[in-house]
Amino acid sequence: MKLEITSSVVHHLYFDNDGQFGLRLSPHVLTDNADVLALLEELNRVYNAKPAKGYARFVQAEAETDTDNNTDNGEPAKFELLLNAWLQGENDFLTFSQHAARLLKDEISQYGFGESGFLMLADYQQTADRFLLVSFLPIRDGVMVQPDLSVNRSAQLDVSKLQLAARINLTEYAAQHNDMDYISFIKGRAGRKVSDFFLDFLGCAERINAKKSTESLVHSVQAFVANNEIPRDVAEQVRQEVYDYCGEQWQSGERIRVKDLDARLQEKGAPSLKQYTAAQDKELPDEFPADKSALRQLVKFQGQGGGLSVAFEQKMLGERVQYDPATDTLTITGTPPNLRDQLRRYFGLND
Repeated sequence: MKLEITSSVVHHLYFDNDGQFGLRLSPHVLTDNADVLALLEELNRVYNAKPAKGYARFVQAEAETDTDNNTDNGEPAKFELLLNAWLQGENDFLTFSQHAARLLKDEISQYGFGESGFLMLADYQQTADRFLLVSFLPIRDGVMVQPDLSVNRSAQLDVSKLQLAARINLTEYAAQHNDMDYISFIKGRAGRKVSDFFLDFLGCAERINAKKSTESLVHSVQAFVANNEIPRDVAEQVRQEVYDYCGEQWQSGERIRVKDLDARLQEKGAPSLKQYTAAQDKELPDEFPADKSALRQLVKFQGQGGGLSVAFEQKMLGERVQYDPATDTLTITGTPPNLRDQLRRYFGLND
């Protein structure tokens, strides 16, 4: 989908010779040209491809409750104040970005973050929505051939290693619906998430856990086809339909809507999933973002441990793959060609 850039800028955060964290502010926004568009399109592609994302909204800083009026007197956090000043025309985009860069530098200093990089902010339009992408771009040492054919070492953007980025849907933010989580962000991995200080910098908090919500949907679908005694071939179609719908929503950056999914399943002749989950008193949000990794559980069995890694499509269970729960034994009939060749060579059976 085509992007239309309104404004973009890059600032440099770095370590000086004394090991202190420094900030070099750009004095102007980037020129809207093909190179900038290509960079933003690549950033958008890498961002969209990240399977683990969180969803959040701004929270108020130092909120206090007025016990007499039962009202919340908290104020927006610093980043949201800067954002609003820009959106309301009190500051231009460059000024907003410079204040945001200083805020990030202060936040990084508190966390002891040990990487240099570039802060890129981009205001752009995609389809009917307006977005603000806030990303910390890592750098790597590289070698460049100069126009005079000399070879010099230089710092290069390492977009593929993007880990600190958030995208604010400004259209949804302006609507101010209480049920909207208008900020998405890349989630860190094991241990203390690398995204934590980035969320603190933005002044937002995760509300909906996409992975847990998607896993809850997967478990509900598995119980749904089992408890309704749906025939095997229809059950397989139901799982695939759920997988396809959720995958489409994930790919387009849209939320899973249980009502729409339920309608698609009933068109295939299945009972109502929405009525089933309500009758079972299962907690399933009406809308939530999809988590790609959790979706695979609908169509695949996979696991690893103890030096063994196994994965196969669910439709193969009971056919080419048999499982005996009593002995915890998996029997596979017919192996993949490349695995079979390796095994035959090991036993000296190849011609």
